[in-house]
Amino acid sequence: SSGGGGGNALVWDAGGTGGTYYPLSNEIKQVVESNTDFSLQVRSTGASVENVGSLSDGSADFALIQNDVAFFAKNGTGIDAFEGNAIENLRGVGTLYPETITVVTPGDSDIASLSDLSGATINTGDLGSGTQVDANAILEAVGVTDFSEQNTDFSQAAEQIQNGDIDAAFVVGGWPVGAIAELAETSSIGIVAIEGEERQQVKQAADYFADDRIPGGTYQGVSEPKPTVSVQAMIATTTQVPEETVETVTAAVFDNVSDLTIKTEFISAGSAQEGMSIELHPGAAAYFESGGGSGNASGTSGTSGTEMGGTTGGTSGTAETGMGGGTTSS
Repeated sequence: SSGGGGGNALVWDAGGTGGTYYPLSNEIKQVVESNTDFSLQVRSTGASVENVGSLSDGSADFALIQNDVAFFAKNGTGIDAFEGNAIENLRGVGTLYPETITVVTPGDSDIASLSDLSGATINTGDLGSGTQVDANAILEAVGVTDFSEQNTDFSQAAEQIQNGDIDAAFVVGGWPVGAIAELAETSSIGIVAIEGEERQQVKQAADYFADDRIPGGTYQGVSEPKPTVSVQAMIATTTQVPEETVETVTAAVFDNVSDLTIKTEFISAGSAQEGMSIELHPGAAAYFESGGGSGNASGTSGTSGTEMGGTTGGTSGTAETGMGGGTTSS
């Protein structure tokens, strides 16, 4: 089923149905299938960490993942699943949009800052997910070490907030996140601001966190803008997928952003290297180097049969220079 010889059917791993990855991936499926000879099978998954596993074992050809998780995976650090187990064949295609860290509480909560979460019951996201890693990194950065941890997907976390079973939930995704939006329509919610000294502590703890804010009115009943931090969503692939395949798919996505509706104010060829935390796949590099996205729609000049899928050559650590600098998402 893999692009590495499996014909034109590609597997694209997304995330849970209550997040942003799944609906966006289905829009990407439409543009890829409309503009190329490839078909895309979009799979609902437990998101970033699970997706990296599927990429590394060849059961997925492309996936949406967080740029921090990509960094951890490629460098064998940060997440238990990757400690001493670097995913060497992971490659980047392009970053897409900020994934906002959203700390949700019941509406009547008196939790106003991260430090108020000491002793609380907190859903930090699915076990092993990028959300869980981010939540724990953020809490540790501000000195919140004493809390009771729950782990589910966003939809179940929303139910726990609604039922009063937890004090707060960490959700990572491009706003508005479906699960939170639905919750806010039926229940009163609060969003905890990450600002001031606490935000500085978080950004010092990990340089893939960038400043972000949730506009007022994004969620029903939350009229004030909420400062917070974000990571970036990105498309990833592996060295097993042929260069021509990756170049064609990359072009289909970034030349046809106008046919997408989700997060399109952030997605562009011009910003697709901001926060890119791992080495680019040669096919993606070829697209961006050829001035991709600058009007020449479907200008994918056949890459003279460079079908050498597994060429791990060129491990020039270009994008490897840390996640600093470019992570600021406008």
